Amino acid sequence: MNMISALFRRELKSYFATPVAYVFIVIFLMLMGAFTFYIGGFYERGQADLRPFFDFHPWLYLFLIPAIAMRLWAEERKSGTIELLLTLPVSPLQAVIGKFLAAWAFAGIALALTFPIWITVNYLGEPDNGAILAAYFGSLLMAGGFLAIGSCLSALTRNQVIAFVITVVACFGFLLAGFPMVLDAFSGWAPQIIVDGIASLSFLTHFADISRGVIELTDIVYFALVIGTFLFANMIVLQWRRAD
Repeated sequence: MNMISALFRRELKSYFATPVAYVFIVIFLMLMGAFTFYIGGFYERGQADLRPFFDFHPWLYLFLIPAIAMRLWAEERKSGTIELLLTLPVSPLQAVIGKFLAAWAFAGIALALTFPIWITVNYLGEPDNGAILAAYFGSLLMAGGFLAIGSCLSALTRNQVIAFVITVVACFGFLLAGFPMVLDAFSGWAPQIIVDGIASLSFLTHFADISRGVIELTDIVYFALVIGTFLFANMIVLQWRRAD
């Protein structure tokens, strides 16, 4: 735990050591505001809720979270510091967890800075704050899922651009897993149990349930399994790199 904590602090500080972190946060907040107030019609709806705010989270995360994840391991491989890191008395699992938690904390900080919209909706009406808190929790879980996927894929390449592109494609697949355009490709030949399994992988379906204020164990377990599976795969990739 001490090693994970040290890696966590080192990685989190590195985000704010350059202007990139501040630029990312500003862009995130600006896009979130633009989507909520202009495209989502926050004021025009006349309802005291944050549905227009949370509806766009998956689509913003589709591009912004891979931008965070692409540097996790690709940069280490390109600069050669991954070999130095793996020669230290730190296991691949500790390295993976430490870097992932730092990236997740950074994403959480960016999400927490959207609190003025919560204050605004409470000023304008009487929203269900429990449902809003649940939606924030679900958004953080979804960000963690995207980050875990991006971290694993980042370890496979030295090029951050390639890591970004393949992460966006992979996350896009997880978002649309429950849509007919994806399921139709399998329904013609695959057994129904496989089709249902693919449909259950949709990030949108699980996040939609939580964003309505309904926190079910199945949704939490789903995101936990996605994060755990890809972090485990990330560790396998690092062990393979160490063997090389």
